[in-house]
Amino acid sequence: MSGEPQVGAELRALREHFTRLMMTYRFGMDEVMTKITILRDEFAYAHEYNPIEHVSSRLKSPESLLAKARRKGVDLTIEALRAEIFDIAGVRVTCSFVSDIYKVRDMIAAQQDLVVLEERDYISHPKGNGYKSLHLIVEVPVFLSDRVQPVVVEIQIRTIAMDFWASLEHKIYYKYDKAVPQRLLDELKEASLAASALDEKMERLHDEVLQHSRDTATEHPEGKGASPFAPSWDLLDSYLRGTPGGQGATDAPGSEGTGGASGVAG
Repeated sequence: MSGEPQVGAELRALREHFTRLMMTYRFGMDEVMTKITILRDEFAYAHEYNPIEHVSSRLKSPESLLAKARRKGVDLTIEALRAEIFDIAGVRVTCSFVSDIYKVRDMIAAQQDLVVLEERDYISHPKGNGYKSLHLIVEVPVFLSDRVQPVVVEIQIRTIAMDFWASLEHKIYYKYDKAVPQRLLDELKEASLAASALDEKMERLHDEVLQHSRDTATEHPEGKGASPFAPSWDLLDSYLRGTPGGQGATDAPGSEGTGGASGVAG
């Protein structure tokens, strides 16, 4: 009986540490998601083209994490989990074309506060079952209230066709509890080849359209004014003429326009 309170205290401490571990990985995942969202939006504006179709994230459940630790023979300590399991937090980036994958990879790797620990290129070197994707294991700093905690996040970058194939493959393996009939494995491999052929064909078409656009490009008076952050041409013109907003309004301190002293600009 004397050991029960001690065991209970150990379990409570382990639960507390585990909870904080999962929180830091969620924060790290959020950091990477924010970085990729910023890159996507800025690149789309600067180049009038968006290489990223979709971004999603997932955090392993405690059950899944502990099951993987057991399979790999990892000690149930926070230090061991951090050091030996690299996919606790994951971000998936879906691109339209294969070339976009490497553009996104380069933009991510250029982040000054992000370190690429490992790159696994399953596009140049597909897995035996036909799986294709580019995996990055990265480390980002998470700023907590009492310290800076480096967190490892796995980033998977793939095309829409690759993502569709991987999703189907995962469902089949789950349905058959990993004992997939050889016939289905062969068909999956064929589907992977078909997906690769589709990626290549779509990229060729895309390149042809881009080249045609360059050849026939003309000056567009609106430039990049489609951004929601861009002021209208009329507003800029009126500002340069000394009549901001066209109504003589001003944002100078103490000037409230017609909204009254208590008015708040919308």
